[in-house]
Amino acid sequence: MQNVGAGWLMTQLTTSPLMVSLVQAAAAVPVFLVVLPAGALADMVDRRRLLLFTQGWMVVAAAGLGVLTLLNVVNPLVLLVFTFLLGLGAVMNDPAWQAITPDVVSPARHASAVALNSAGFNVARAVGPALGGLVVAAAGSGWSFLLNAASFFGVIIFLCKWRHAPHEPLPTQRVRDAIVEGFRYVRGAPEVRSVLIRTGAFSVGATSLLALLPVICQPHGAQGYGFLLTCFGVGALGGAALLPRLRLRYSVDGLVAGATIVFAAMTFLAGQVHVFEWLCLVLFTAGAAWIGILACFNVVAQTMCPSWMRARALSMYLLVLQGGMALGSAVWGELAARQGVPVALAWSALAMVVGLGTIRRHRLTAAELKMAPAVVRD
Repeated sequence: MQNVGAGWLMTQLTTSPLMVSLVQAAAAVPVFLVVLPAGALADMVDRRRLLLFTQGWMVVAAAGLGVLTLLNVVNPLVLLVFTFLLGLGAVMNDPAWQAITPDVVSPARHASAVALNSAGFNVARAVGPALGGLVVAAAGSGWSFLLNAASFFGVIIFLCKWRHAPHEPLPTQRVRDAIVEGFRYVRGAPEVRSVLIRTGAFSVGATSLLALLPVICQPHGAQGYGFLLTCFGVGALGGAALLPRLRLRYSVDGLVAGATIVFAAMTFLAGQVHVFEWLCLVLFTAGAAWIGILACFNVVAQTMCPSWMRARALSMYLLVLQGGMALGSAVWGELAARQGVPVALAWSALAMVVGLGTIRRHRLTAAELKMAPAVVRD
């Protein structure tokens, strides 16, 4: 709902494709600034307390943007600043959030839990945009921001009630030293480097579709925008349901390569198709391919290192994934402003296909990629 409100509000404030694409970039730019310290902190302190702080930060940022929007004092710069602040909280939150998975489930169900988390995210992706489009159309973007602020209290209540055994923190050291130690680990771990390189090769081109979608669907209004994002989310849910069967028939690299080609094709078609019903089909198919790619990357990232290094390794993965998306949003937005949205989408699709050349030297480790739900035994 937040994404729908912010993206649509920017289209009301300016017609520049670059400024619209910068909404997504502003949310991702904090990755460059704080994700590595966030990963080090998540390995050094009580992750539950860190998560409570970051959730509170996002409550304040979302509520502040909602109030200012309702007061009609938001301009493009203010919107980007508050989007950046929300992104800052999300980036500080992410390494600790992903690193607590082993504290919630047993090791045997780790990979399945990661896949389930991805499915939960895509349920939100399916439902949220539709609700966001309705809220924006009926009451304006400000109320979608305030509803986002209220939603964080569900997580805060869970964290307050959650009783867990805190992970054993690192020996007392500076954040910088912990980050350096993480880089040393990655340098000596070829499987980790392969995940990072493959993620970067995909993320730069992949961001164009969602970043430029508000421009693509301007003729269809806020509800149309929300419905297209819902189609994307429903497609992702369908793709998640098919993943276990596809994994039995194809290798991890084959699955990622095929899904990347499909996503690149849908990205290209999004710039060529103007009939709303066909756009819905394009977004649905793109969503199914998207979950196939990111589920593989996420599971490998969760299982590629020992627990004492998990949050720092995940922070590097998130740096590459979200940093690549931030870079791509700016690049494709600028290209769209100069040569048009269809041209930008075509070049980004080509970039994804070219990125598949990294498979030859950097294959994904598939030992932990058990995407089927764990079997419950008595």
